[in-house]
Amino acid sequence: MTENDLLYTLALQHVPNIGDITAKRLIGHCGSAEAVLKEKKQNLLKIDGIGTITLNDLFKSHHLKEAEKEIQFIKENQLKVLYFKGDSYPEKLKHCIDGPILLFQSGNINLKQQRIISIVGARKITTNGVAFCKKLVETLTPFNPIIVSGFAYGTDITAHKSALKHNLQTIGCLAHGLHTIYPKVHKKYMVDVEKNGGFFTDFWSTDTFNKNNFLKRNRIIAGISEATIVIESAEKGGSLVTADIANSYNRDVFAVPGRTTDSQSVGCNNLIKHQKAHMLSNPLDVPYILNWQLEDNKKPSVQKQLFVELDTTEKTIYNYLKENDKQLLDVIAINCEMPIFKVASILLSMELKGVIRPLPGKLFEAI
Repeated sequence: MTENDLLYTLALQHVPNIGDITAKRLIGHCGSAEAVLKEKKQNLLKIDGIGTITLNDLFKSHHLKEAEKEIQFIKENQLKVLYFKGDSYPEKLKHCIDGPILLFQSGNINLKQQRIISIVGARKITTNGVAFCKKLVETLTPFNPIIVSGFAYGTDITAHKSALKHNLQTIGCLAHGLHTIYPKVHKKYMVDVEKNGGFFTDFWSTDTFNKNNFLKRNRIIAGISEATIVIESAEKGGSLVTADIANSYNRDVFAVPGRTTDSQSVGCNNLIKHQKAHMLSNPLDVPYILNWQLEDNKKPSVQKQLFVELDTTEKTIYNYLKENDKQLLDVIAINCEMPIFKVASILLSMELKGVIRPLPGKLFEAI
């Protein structure tokens, strides 16, 4: 994207009555943001869904002047700008109708890794929630996912810190421009995040910070991710909005269940009850449902796992496979008298321990 292209695209993004959906329609019709701003108003009015109110402010000169100032900020802070039609723009976000036409980035984000998940939840996360979040990230580490969240209090920062601990790339999606950070107490984590990931936002350095920004930010969290995981949530909350957005994008949503008496589990329980989310009781449910496979060089070696300890259910399945050779998942579940979903999670755990191996056709065998 040339600086001239960026100038006009920023100017178009700056117009108050034109959101991302309308901007994409205008660019699609005219070919570029520059062409839009140089087109005659009467021609733009012929575009379906474009009215006089939308175009009222379009041709005012101050949009280009403000765009010039923002380009200066981008240069001074060495930010990257991703255009919605460009190769570097998040692939999954390209398929979201309301994805931003421009995305501002700091850090060393590498989106070539296709396993991208977002982890969201309550700001007042409980100790149980923290423990599950940490265990989730630790368990998923062999699959090398990118961990996305909102860099806020509670669940967000727990997810980011857990990703950093296990050397996973992590992305913070911000509800403000890259001239500041909120909350300020999290500024101490910025350097580490930018070394192994970074930050995304579609807000300018001049945008006023307010609570509505969080709702707009949530579409980026849901949009760039393959799946959204809600750790904890009260009956109402921003993480439930993110889950709804993810559902609207036809992405997988997971929710961690809790006791009906726990206020921070109401939202998650409702997502599960209304079939808006998979129940996430075991971290290994995530790779199973998303059909993630470990790369050969990351699978545990058999030699290292000779003395691995198996729990009672794992021993039952292992002994059955030893006695009966290769077996189908359904057959294992029936003969071991366990639910299929439970057997699937146990088998994945045993695969990670190096005691069984999956075969084509949903067959499994003991090693």
